[in-house]
Amino acid sequence: MSVDIGPLRKILELEHSRGYSDSAVIGGLDRFLGNWSGPAMALISSRRALSRFRKLGLDKSSYASLTEEQRQKWATDVLDFLTELEHEGERKPGPGTGQKADRPPRTRHPKASTDISPDSPITSVKGISSTLSSKFGKLGVTTIRDLLYFFPNRHLDYSQRQTISQLTQGEEETIVANVWQATETRPGGRRSTEAIVGDETGNVRVVWFNNPYLVRQLTPNMRIVLSGRVRLFNGRYVFESPEWEPWQDADLVHTGRLVPVYPLTRGLYPRQVRKLMKGVVDQWAWQVPDFLPASVREHRNLLELPRAISEAHYPDDNEVKDRARTRLAFDELFLLQLGVLGRKWEWQEGQPGNPLHTNREVLDTFIDSLPFKLTAAQQRVLAELLNDLERPQPMSRLLEGDVGSGKTVVATAGLLMAAANGCQGALMAPTEILAEQHFATISRLLESVAHTDEESSYLHSYSGLLPRPLTLALLIGAIPAAQKRELHRMIRDGEIDIVVGTHALIQKDVEFRKLALAVVDEQHRFGVEQRSSLRQKGHNPHVLVMTATPIPRTLALTLYGDLDLSVIDQLPPGRQAVKTRWLKPEQRRSAYNFLRREIGNGRQAFIVCPLIEESEAVQARAAMAEHERLSREVFPDLTLGLLHGRMSATDKEKVMRRFYAGELDILVSTAVVEVGIDVPNATVMMVESADRFGLSQLHQFRGRVGRGIEQSYCMLMAEDPSDVGLQRLDIIENVQDGFQLAEEDLKMRGPGEFFGTRQSGLPDLRMARLSDVPLLEIARSEAQKVFEKDRNLAKPEHALLLKEMSRVWNTEAGERS
Repeated sequence: MSVDIGPLRKILELEHSRGYSDSAVIGGLDRFLGNWSGPAMALISSRRALSRFRKLGLDKSSYASLTEEQRQKWATDVLDFLTELEHEGERKPGPGTGQKADRPPRTRHPKASTDISPDSPITSVKGISSTLSSKFGKLGVTTIRDLLYFFPNRHLDYSQRQTISQLTQGEEETIVANVWQATETRPGGRRSTEAIVGDETGNVRVVWFNNPYLVRQLTPNMRIVLSGRVRLFNGRYVFESPEWEPWQDADLVHTGRLVPVYPLTRGLYPRQVRKLMKGVVDQWAWQVPDFLPASVREHRNLLELPRAISEAHYPDDNEVKDRARTRLAFDELFLLQLGVLGRKWEWQEGQPGNPLHTNREVLDTFIDSLPFKLTAAQQRVLAELLNDLERPQPMSRLLEGDVGSGKTVVATAGLLMAAANGCQGALMAPTEILAEQHFATISRLLESVAHTDEESSYLHSYSGLLPRPLTLALLIGAIPAAQKRELHRMIRDGEIDIVVGTHALIQKDVEFRKLALAVVDEQHRFGVEQRSSLRQKGHNPHVLVMTATPIPRTLALTLYGDLDLSVIDQLPPGRQAVKTRWLKPEQRRSAYNFLRREIGNGRQAFIVCPLIEESEAVQARAAMAEHERLSREVFPDLTLGLLHGRMSATDKEKVMRRFYAGELDILVSTAVVEVGIDVPNATVMMVESADRFGLSQLHQFRGRVGRGIEQSYCMLMAEDPSDVGLQRLDIIENVQDGFQLAEEDLKMRGPGEFFGTRQSGLPDLRMARLSDVPLLEIARSEAQKVFEKDRNLAKPEHALLLKEMSRVWNTEAGERS
């Protein structure tokens, strides 16, 4: 019996995609390895492999204590080791073969069908070598199940067969014909294949450019199927580089049907992937058990799962293709709803909460001291928050509010109530600089209502608001070790009332005496796992999640179904709108001149580019190349900084800190700047290739400016936008309301992500369109019925559903609830 490396490989690949944040599995990687390593070691027979296992520290993991760079190196070494383990059984050469023991065979064939399941690695499939496997790995495909759910982006309709006499110029056509002759030609100096083919109604010329090798495959009198676009050349029809395959009784793959178009990466080719997928689907789709209860499937007239998977890849016609998509989209939404229902019940009903009495005297004193009056929306949301805090069930609430709507004031009032009840409160932000900004904001709010007794870089103490001193602390990675240890002790002993920090707050050496309220800022940059870890620090504390990304209600109920929803839907009076304009390429020079004038007036600017390195596929300006060009050619006299996702967390913090301090005039950045920096002095946001971003993302970029009292501007550069891109630019130019933009954005998005970043801790949506509200409502309704009847899925008819729920939620979120 061999070691089951699939789960660990999956977790490490997920960890890589999440920037080595120790968020791929709930409780952290160390906890997972503590359970996995013992059984794994028992199955390793090779002394060399066992020695390597221990050398990598898999038996005594300390991943949580490593830096990001150390984690990346360790994960790469472990993945290499797992590949060695995977091939260990195949390395022993047969007598006289001369094959080296350390060289894996090019293609790994399944040992026996009984050993292979949908969760086996794709190298179990005949024809998928470790090299090909690594290419699929870049697309997130590592198991046979992943292949089955590796759905095409679209289908080409080659199903309408014609005779040669019926061909039409400019149309996608399919014919069945005999090859009369095939020769190599050189049009324009390119080695190509040209053939004459014919049927009972006539002959037609076919050309495959840059492909001379087809000459050997197309033999005279061979019967073939051709599918492709027909053009008119010198008065005669010609097929140019069409798809083709021999005519046979078996299913067609490339022609004569609805032909799938799969996403590709370098080293994967359309024909190769189609042929491979056809074999996988034919062999494996029918072996996937249908987990959906028969009553639900029949009530909603849904296809059975094996047929839905098969028809999603190679549909018989458009009608059944749509039915397949509906079934698979329903599955995603149904499983997601069932999971969040379970999680909400577990958090709110499964464990008692810690009710917090509203100390009206402290609250009114705080609110009256504010230099502004709370908006009606802030007052409503604060009332919802306080009502939740007084209940014995722990709060799980999502607070949505546009940039500048005043979420931090509401959160601070909640944290004060925790302190007034003799408990502790925590606020967790995704970056150190955001944590510092929250610390500074809360400090300013408290200074206006209480006397400052003690003040250091990381610790403030205030008197006059509570019967005892109120202590506020900042806990981030940059704090010296000795001070950090002292802060840990003070938190553990209950000497700190409110602590603001980053992910450092959920590390195992941070213990709270009585954590009653946890506030998590920018939830979609933080995972469900981190939120759960923070909860576990206290006696099931109340949790308030804040986001500046406006989310349509239907989407919030889908992605955050475990959270109650509060919305601050109005901005404080007097806040200036950011003037927004879409500029054409010929206006670039005037845009640069305007930017220079603003900097001359003592302001700062952002320039955002969508890619990290040049790509021919996407004609977008890369941040590194743009920074180099701008520094050398456009603004040689100004100071420019660079920020992108491949920089270490430390380097990112350094750059953002310099920009915040005014040491940089312009910050050139990729989309990482979308969340995490508040620079009141920045008045210009210039977005390159703006048509490539979604509306919500553009709105987040725009929200980086307009934080001070000066008029701010957002310039959107787009060289050749598509129709959809034009529509987006027109909307963002004329609409300032984030919630209206979010609704528009949702209407315009297809399947997949709304935020542009994967929802950490939630199952991925491959087929579900979040704009498909009717299907979303049906899935929620059916999930609620199942949950009410059998919350734990203990009934025999739900056995497969329980297994699927465990698989889906374990893969993405660690545990179902």
